[in-house]
This record gives sequence, C-alpha cells and structure tokens, in this order.
Amino acid sequence: MTANKKYRQTIIGLNQPWTLIASEQGISQLIYPPSVAALAGLNEDLTSAEGMIEDRSLFVAFGIIDLLEQYFAGEPVSFKGVPLDVGGTPFQQSVWMALSQIPHGETWTYKQLAGSIGKSSAIRAVGTAIGRNPLPIVLPCHRVVGSNGTLTGFRGGLQMKKDILALEGVTHMEAAGHERFRF
Repeated sequence: MTANKKYRQTIIGLNQPWTLIASEQGISQLIYPPSVAALAGLNEDLTSAEGMIEDRSLFVAFGIIDLLEQYFAGEPVSFKGVPLDVGGTPFQQSVWMALSQIPHGETWTYKQLAGSIGKSSAIRAVGTAIGRNPLPIVLPCHRVVGSNGTLTGFRGGLQMKKDILALEGVTHMEAAGHERFRF
C-alpha cells in the first residue's frame, strides 16, 4: 500500500449502499447512498475515481465496518477509536470533533454545539462547517437540530436525518428545515 492511495468499501445501511473512503492513515469520507446523493444534488463521483482500491481488510483493520454494521442494526456504538484522515480548516475540524461529543440518542442545537467549542456567536459558521462534514454517522451531524427542536438542514435530506435518528430512538422530531432538504 502506498501513502497516496485511496481505498473504498461499500457497506449497506438503511437498506442502501454507503461508500467509505480511506487512506492508510484513516477514514476520510462516508458517502451517502447514490439515490440520496442524486436527490441532494451532491456530486459523489469519488467512488468511481481511477486508482481507488477496493480493500475490505484496511477498513476491517480500522474497525469501521463492524461499528457501522452494528450502528445500522440499531445498536449504540462509539467511533472514538477509529482513525480519521479528514481535511478541513482548523475551525471545521473543531466543529466536526465536537459532533462526536453528542451522545447516542441525544440531540444538541446548533447554538449548544457552537458554545461547546467556545464560539457561541458563530452559530451560522458552525452550521456551515456541519454541512461540510465528510463523515456523517461517524461524526454525528444528524444529532444537531434547530433551536425550536425541529429537524433542520441535512445534506442527506430531512427524511434521511429522521431515519438515522430513529435508529437511535429519537422519533419525536418534526422536519421543518429549508425546502431544499425536504427529500
């Protein structure tokens, strides 16, 4: 394996294929199922990029496959020991790492998350960083909701957000986000 190589592996979650992307250093992306990506207008061509290697053993070694399978079966899991290789600005990384502090089955508001990183007035910037999260589920952006307790923006669409939260037992939330996320 060469350090510049990218690896991919498909897993099934919510009865749909999700694609994991990694380097030798760690997991770098979890890409929504193609049907969701198409509805969201996301360009997910990375899965067909030349030079990407299918290598399940790398993902098994990182422990991510078992954890995601357990998660999609509705079991609480922690992704804390999984090595990550995500880019992003220092601010984005601080937001993404703060996402991992939200407990399974709980939700925080954008304001709470902003406060948790010491940037209580940067609610919109936090929302923008969340929208660029390369590892949904692993860095649980689906657990962030609006101040009024409703489901708001989610790149995978509000129905996907609702379905993911339902895996964690959160079933009382209403979708009220921007219409561009209502699919």
